[in-house]
Amino acid sequence: MEDQRLESMSVGVVAIGRNEGDRLVRCLQSLRSHLPKGTPIIYVDSGSTDSSVAEAQRQGVGVVELDMSIPFTGARARNAGCDRLLKRYPQTQYVQFIDGDCELLPGWISAATDFLNHRPKFAVVFGRLRERFPDASAYNQLAELEWQRPVGETEACGGIALMRTTAFQQAGGFNPKLICGEEPELCIRLRRLGWKIQCIAADMALHDMDMHRFSQWWKRSVRGGWAVAQGCDMYGQAAERYKVKAHMSGWLWGLVLPLGAIAFASLTEGMTLALLLIAYTLQIFKIFRYRQLQGDQTKQALLYAIFCVLSKLPQAIGQGKYWINRWQNKPARLIEYKGST
Repeated sequence: MEDQRLESMSVGVVAIGRNEGDRLVRCLQSLRSHLPKGTPIIYVDSGSTDSSVAEAQRQGVGVVELDMSIPFTGARARNAGCDRLLKRYPQTQYVQFIDGDCELLPGWISAATDFLNHRPKFAVVFGRLRERFPDASAYNQLAELEWQRPVGETEACGGIALMRTTAFQQAGGFNPKLICGEEPELCIRLRRLGWKIQCIAADMALHDMDMHRFSQWWKRSVRGGWAVAQGCDMYGQAAERYKVKAHMSGWLWGLVLPLGAIAFASLTEGMTLALLLIAYTLQIFKIFRYRQLQGDQTKQALLYAIFCVLSKLPQAIGQGKYWINRWQNKPARLIEYKGST
């Protein structure tokens, strides 16, 4: 009991969400079930129109409702939650960030805190994120494959991770202006300060993608393209050369090659279109073989490879949106895919 009390004092949780409904209920229940009694939990709501705030209050969770007159981002929400957590519980050594569509798994906090307790140079630790319903749609299956990360020291984490509060504060937290890609951007600043990030072989959480339409996947890929362009813009000229290769790949496969093939199709009697198809097919095969070598089953590897190549089209659109927006000097607006048609 004493160990549990001490652990609860050293760890706090920040959950963020917007209109997550039953997913948020499962998220909060998992936190209550798999964390020591008394662990402080802060839920940050970004303008939900459902019962999210009432549900969090009913479960005795601290609630922060963001001022919606200011453009909200996941980064801003996590910062607000961490600020509230550390003001109320300044002794908190580690903060577990989690999204409202995820469920924390048993044993994770013990494994993660044990890792950070014995490795003072590490700022962030994360584990295996699993998709809750991987067979519900091809897009959920893609998420399950996407969540697979190699164990060991790495350059970046996702939004679900345990962070050392001293490191988080030293780096200045998340960049609240980023509409996506805020986690790897924070990790760049952490690594520049000498901190390290680790993926460990432990199940961390279940994620409920709840994606069933191609339009949702497309918008999510557009958002990914925005993140690539912004990351390249911010750190592409630095030592990290961050996202430079992905940025060039998006332009090449999502814009230059298809536009070139179409532009010269009539002059070559369709030969450029045939060559484009061959190029895409070879790229799919290359990714397919790589995923097989990583342990994917044939069906999974093929699904991943096809959508990886196909995603270059919306990625290029996302990159274009970012650069046009930057040229026009407009504030970034969220690219939302949940609930879209």
